Amino acid sequence: MTQAALNGFSHHIMNRWRQLQLSAMDCPEFIPLAWTETESSKMVELAESNYALLSTRRTTRHFSSKSVDKKLVELAILSGSTAPNGAHLQPWTWVAISSHDLKQQIRDAAEAEERKTYEERMPDAWSEVLAPLGTDAVKAHLTDAPWIVVLFKQKKRMRTNGVWGPTYYATESCGIAAGMFIQAVHNMGLVTLTHTPSPMGFLRDILKRPAHEEAMLVMPVGYPAEDAMVPDIQRKGLDEVAVFIE
Repeated sequence: MTQAALNGFSHHIMNRWRQLQLSAMDCPEFIPLAWTETESSKMVELAESNYALLSTRRTTRHFSSKSVDKKLVELAILSGSTAPNGAHLQPWTWVAISSHDLKQQIRDAAEAEERKTYEERMPDAWSEVLAPLGTDAVKAHLTDAPWIVVLFKQKKRMRTNGVWGPTYYATESCGIAAGMFIQAVHNMGLVTLTHTPSPMGFLRDILKRPAHEEAMLVMPVGYPAEDAMVPDIQRKGLDEVAVFIE
């Protein structure tokens, strides 16, 4: 083999080696799934217990000012953050507020928007379904509850090359995370409510969040007031919400 051929072969081997190295860097690492099979009878017991607990969950707008340990809020946020999400980008930021002054600012801004909504923006189709729930522009829960947790959706992410790129399924991911947060709050014996003032741009301004974050939900967290009330309404039955094809 000539020197030129040897040099060409060596160059080919080096290029191939670099390609293999890059491929290895791009491949994700996997670990065994941590999973233990549960007996069928126990599965039914666990499922019934979980449903029984969740069936007692109610949304209330009447909160006690009784303090809530910050650790409980942290655990609820961590629980929500276990949610499945698009490309594992975890496109959420949870902002937890206990400062009374900041909660008052949020309430003032929210009520200003809500008054416009109830008086000018709300179509009849929307107001007719809200009427049985007794909602209005007064949002006392924003100052009564010891904590407010605002869930922001991250619409973009900084890529490793320093260029902004999109997140994927951020709305769906944050929606699932919010549901798991709500379940965690209920499981620990507290109450919350999903408040969506519209528009919500004021939350980014008050909480000084970056432009690529968009507020999705405001969730006060705390104990119910002693005289807390909820609407006398019923959930749909299984035959109204599910279709089984076997």
